[in-house]
Amino acid sequence: MAILTGAQTSTPAVSPATGRRRPGAAVLTALALGLAGLGFRIAVLLADAPPTNSDEGTMGLAALHIGQGNGLPVYFYGQNYMGTLEAYLAAPLVALANGSVLALRMPNLLLYAAFLAAMWALTRRLYSPWFATFVVGLLALGSDRVLKNQLISGGGYPEINPAGAALVLLAVGLAVRPRTAGYAAFGLIAGLMLWVDWLVLPYLAAASCLLLLKKAAKRSWIALAAGVVLGAAPLVIHDLTSSWKHSAIPTFLGLNGGGIEASWADRLHGGVLTGIPLATGLCAPGRCEPWQLWWAPAWLILLAVAGFAAWRSFRTRADRVASAGEPAGRAASPPDRVRAAGRLALVAAALVSLVVYARSNAAGNTPIESGRYLHCLLISTPAVLWPLWTLRGRVTRWLGAAGLAVVCAFSLVATGMVVHELPRIAAVDDRQVGLLAELDRRGVTYVYSEYWTCNYIAYISSERVRCAVIAADLTPGFDRYQPYKKAVAEAPTRTFALPTGSPESQAVRDYLDSRQLTYAENVASGYDIFQPTTRVDLPLPD
Repeated sequence: MAILTGAQTSTPAVSPATGRRRPGAAVLTALALGLAGLGFRIAVLLADAPPTNSDEGTMGLAALHIGQGNGLPVYFYGQNYMGTLEAYLAAPLVALANGSVLALRMPNLLLYAAFLAAMWALTRRLYSPWFATFVVGLLALGSDRVLKNQLISGGGYPEINPAGAALVLLAVGLAVRPRTAGYAAFGLIAGLMLWVDWLVLPYLAAASCLLLLKKAAKRSWIALAAGVVLGAAPLVIHDLTSSWKHSAIPTFLGLNGGGIEASWADRLHGGVLTGIPLATGLCAPGRCEPWQLWWAPAWLILLAVAGFAAWRSFRTRADRVASAGEPAGRAASPPDRVRAAGRLALVAAALVSLVVYARSNAAGNTPIESGRYLHCLLISTPAVLWPLWTLRGRVTRWLGAAGLAVVCAFSLVATGMVVHELPRIAAVDDRQVGLLAELDRRGVTYVYSEYWTCNYIAYISSERVRCAVIAADLTPGFDRYQPYKKAVAEAPTRTFALPTGSPESQAVRDYLDSRQLTYAENVASGYDIFQPTTRVDLPLPD
């Protein structure tokens, strides 16, 4: 019971033979739990889950091109944000295993392991060793949404949590003991995140504020600036060689206002009531059941309690420093005050992330898929659960233990749902694999399809099949990789492979029938394949 209430801490034992400290029970338990979480994710990947899509195929194409020396893409093809770090990390493996989704995802396992290590170190430093072990155990579990964010190379999500946790951890350490190398590392990670994914900016900002608690030497700030420039070098080079409208600032300012206007009620429901349990690992695959939504108000209450406690502790430490006659600002940063500031940073960053997401139209229009935008909330897990861990008293400590047990139980249920549905989840990709086999059998190398199919089959075929997108109104769709659009348009024949029953499939059939054109139609793996005997003028002009 003392473990659940945080009444005990773990101190590494000292070996009488060597005089060196041996890992304590908390460390070894955390290591075992972390390895279990890593093993679970390896098993999920080997089961061909989570299902991939055209966005991951796009990242795979970038990795393929990097490995072949056919380009050094700065951003996700078709846009001016979201750096391709995942593609560069996976490029050596993709070069060895052309078209392998597993090879594309392997670096994400290392990023997940880094996230667990950073979270254990951060939680131990801000809270307690056994609580850090508990947090690692909770993060070893994984709901459908959490696993997708951590394992799919769809652009930025696997990197942001280890980076965000590392930034806060570095900032806490530097606020106590400034070191030039630490500032350089902080700058490098910050620069990389400015290039890769802006979802982590609230945590970057909070961590940066922690650096102001301690006065550092001029060389430390120079090292930090150099690290930022180095990490953000792809972004800087891109902006210097592109027009203003394609640079980072206007792109960033225009990101949150797109899509169909959603009502505030829908935004709050999707962004808060659904978004919190979805992003923190309590929801079923592809949905949040009503009985899983209780966590949103509970999470908000716990966050408020944690924020109030951290602020009160921070102010108390500042008052004590002032009463001792020392400056309360940057020149004096006692560890207790830094610890309180670090806790406050986790609360503030989570709150900002939630508010920004809840204001977006995506939260109201597509809450399940857009829940990935709250992926960083996992970094604030210790801040949210600490109030339950530290409850004291004969009755309240049991309430805290019960609360933690309920959170663990719901997370375990969500993880169990993934295991139960693995065969169904893994079967999703079978359709595209079957389609590719049919196209190969027919000797088709240029094809029109819909967005979520095109770049995926291009990647898994190692560009043997090149695909361009056709929209439901028969005009050209959104092609992220423009060379495919040109190549397919110039092909001597037309082949259309579209999901059975889709608007695109029906539109192509109606077009061919209305003009009494002769064509062969086949169904393979859930796709309608149309092959006109003569070249047709599709897609229609924009």
